[in-house]
Amino acid sequence: MTLTHIQLRDRFKTFWEERGHREMPPIPLVPKDDPTTLFTGSGMQQLVPFLLGETHPLGNRLYNIQRGLRTQDIEEVGNNRHTTIFEMMGNWSLGDYFKEEQLEWCWEFLTDIVGLAKNKLYVTVFAGTKTIPKDTESFMIWKKIGIPESRIFHYGAAKNWWSRAGEPENMPAGEPGGPDSEVFYKFTKVFHSPQFGPKCHPNCNCGRFLEICNSVFMQYKKQSDGSFVELPKKNVDFGGGLERILASSNDNPDVFLTDVFLPILHELEKTSAKKYTDLKNKPLMRVISDHVKAATFLIIDGVMPSNKERGYVLRRLLRRALVKMNRLVGQNVQSSVFDAAIKSTLRIYHDIYFEEGKDFRLVQEIVQQEVGRFDKALQEGLKQIGKIDRIDGKKAFDLYQNYGFPLELTEELFREKGQTMNRDEFRKEFEKHQNLSRSASVGKFKGGLVDQGEQTIKYHTATHLLHQALFDVLGNDIRQEGSNITSERLRFDFYSPRKPTQEEVEKVEELLNKNVSEKLAVSFKVLPKEEAYRIGARSFFREKYPEKVKVYFIGSYSKEFCGGPHVKNTSEIGQIKIYKFEKIGGNIYRIYAK
Repeated sequence: MTLTHIQLRDRFKTFWEERGHREMPPIPLVPKDDPTTLFTGSGMQQLVPFLLGETHPLGNRLYNIQRGLRTQDIEEVGNNRHTTIFEMMGNWSLGDYFKEEQLEWCWEFLTDIVGLAKNKLYVTVFAGTKTIPKDTESFMIWKKIGIPESRIFHYGAAKNWWSRAGEPENMPAGEPGGPDSEVFYKFTKVFHSPQFGPKCHPNCNCGRFLEICNSVFMQYKKQSDGSFVELPKKNVDFGGGLERILASSNDNPDVFLTDVFLPILHELEKTSAKKYTDLKNKPLMRVISDHVKAATFLIIDGVMPSNKERGYVLRRLLRRALVKMNRLVGQNVQSSVFDAAIKSTLRIYHDIYFEEGKDFRLVQEIVQQEVGRFDKALQEGLKQIGKIDRIDGKKAFDLYQNYGFPLELTEELFREKGQTMNRDEFRKEFEKHQNLSRSASVGKFKGGLVDQGEQTIKYHTATHLLHQALFDVLGNDIRQEGSNITSERLRFDFYSPRKPTQEEVEKVEELLNKNVSEKLAVSFKVLPKEEAYRIGARSFFREKYPEKVKVYFIGSYSKEFCGGPHVKNTSEIGQIKIYKFEKIGGNIYRIYAK
């Protein structure tokens, strides 16, 4: 019987709760009030302060399932294992148990609970460096569990070491890090690549092995002289790919044939009148299903298409999906082409992340608007292709960059003209662009550390006053849809059943500044969640909260669930000016203030 994602979630939850762990609710894909990272990319992102020593209100044994999004490997989507949107199943020990309990429990969960065949599991351990010894302890634990040495592989720091800064030599003084131990599943059949042989190993590229989980042991701290000492309080950070574990339970490396993708593929088959089993359709349908799913998650978490940062990622996902859909059906498409795939995505995750009926209209409206816009650019790109007499790598990259044409589509269109293209030229242009993009984004991906600059903290506190002022002026039907704060401004998105008038926006600003000028004290209490709701504390309705929550009080005016940081008195904020107000779609409005 095929394991479903609902069953896997339930088994994971039960397993860790039976071992004294408490559920830490997942955070949204867009980290709240965190301008240092575009998206949540791992389950540990919200845990950085606690891995560094801060006490977690839920205790020292935690678990959760966290949605994440990464676009670094977006060009790899189309094979059987890469996706931009994914879920990580995680458990953590904050100074409690360590390697022996973690590896034994990891093995028990994968074999006894998930039901993976023991003889198909391979493990890796840290081989050591000149300054850090090999992880003999993990090696011996795996042997004690019963894994033969022939299925235990040693790798260096590039594969089996974790710190926020990467390999040991890149770590600054005071930074914690440690070895990790990964588990790989070996498939009976290989669909990714037929090229494997007796020298295959877990980290080769043959496609026979799939990494399914990883236990990180936060064990060392780097000193100013470059040496490492053991941490007095050691932590465990475990992450298991939900989609990959499901694929392994099917003994099929195609993650798109699990029930978190398969219903979307079925809808694409109906829409396109094409079959996924046709080899030439597989890469196209994989990209479309992944990108439409990722776009749905982003829109629900408050991202709108734009030409900057998060909005650009959403725009790129939708445009790549549209190009692939045009390629799949071989003709122009309607703006509603992704409606069925969106509905299927919402249905898969109903009551986990979405409310199917309520959320469809919002996603549909934004996607249809973006598809309508890009379809014109797509048709213009086709016209440009018609004007090109000889194709080369530079022109192919220009088509890719300006009109979203993937390389394989450009190649095919010119093959029909009897022309071939130098792929190396395209790769050089592409790599040049990637290097420029990486340089431009330095400092944007710091592992989820919240910007705690003085001005950012002021704006963060001001959003609490703004939230309450919106309720006071517009009534109880409004709800927060997200916020984004930098040191230059605050941005606040909210739902309202009607568009606020200019006079109402001015009244909100007046109320906000009135509370700033009244010099209200700011304080917090850690309360049981139900008590916090009972006293009327505001919350972000799309976020799930733990049993105990931190509630910030601003005088007697505002009470809100929040993790901080905040000013101590509203007089520190200074006067606030709402300088832009706009509708961004589906009864969702956005305020910018300085």
